[in-house]
Amino acid sequence: MSKLSDAALKLAVADEGKGEVPKGSNWGDYVKGLLAAVGVGFPAAWCAAFVYAKFMQAASQLKISNPVPRTGGVLAMWNQAKAHRVQGAPQAGDVFIMDFGGGKGHTGIVEAVIGIYVFTIEGNTNDEGSREGFEVARRKRKIADCKGFLRF
Repeated sequence: MSKLSDAALKLAVADEGKGEVPKGSNWGDYVKGLLAAVGVGFPAAWCAAFVYAKFMQAASQLKISNPVPRTGGVLAMWNQAKAHRVQGAPQAGDVFIMDFGGGKGHTGIVEAVIGIYVFTIEGNTNDEGSREGFEVARRKRKIADCKGFLRF
């Protein structure tokens, strides 16, 4: 894992439990700040903004540029980061991408890989694993359910 991914993962884990106020609004001070990082000034799905913001904070701490595309769109992130697509098995610090069709996706950061699963920390989810949840939470997802992984 790169120093950048390690730092972003630690920042993401530190935000576990933070989320929307009120629940289900895609808004509140915390979410508003994440969305602002990707140039979105209205309530919107924020999982990609969460990933971008954590990598942005980590890059700032390390005094390096952030290679993660500045977008609130999961599939836009996937399409803009072709050079960072993982060939082979995912690892801790990778960004997972899920594609639900119709332009709908979900993303977060891999904490661990065990067997056929990735254990993740992600924004805009909940204990049920929704892609439209309300908080930062840890999840367990099948690797096969992911479109792919990005490594920064």
